Amino acid sequence: MLDKIDRKLLGLLQQDCTLSLQALADAVNLTTTPCWKRLKRLEDDGVLLGRVALLDPEKLGLGLTAFVLIKTQHHSSEWYCRFVTEVTGMPEVLGFWRMAGEYDYLMRVQVADMKSYDEFYKRLVNSVPGLSDVTSSFAMEQIKYTTALPIE
Repeated sequence: MLDKIDRKLLGLLQQDCTLSLQALADAVNLTTTPCWKRLKRLEDDGVLLGRVALLDPEKLGLGLTAFVLIKTQHHSSEWYCRFVTEVTGMPEVLGFWRMAGEYDYLMRVQVADMKSYDEFYKRLVNSVPGLSDVTSSFAMEQIKYTTALPIE
């Protein structure tokens, strides 16, 4: 179970993962050793999955965000494993979910432009048979994006 100090540490790391151990310890009124032990426990428990830098896709020439909804005719475990392997191997796919409801899967895809998306789309539909409907919507404006979870 997470206590107040754990939650504060996680909140600080979600804002800036480059904070030093000393800065984190000071922020939660601990010395560095107990602070490090808490962080280590959070990592060992799988709560803290990693520390990454967030990049601006536009500045990297990857300005087109697509949300792809997929219906499939197949639901066997063999087909599922093959599909998951194919999709998770595509670097353009930043998020991939199995869904309840009208569609079976949802993907968030980041590419340079419509030509790049078309190339991605062709690879996707040719990778595994049985995709009965692939519907794409394109983001016109990003209004909110965060990776920070509401843990406070």
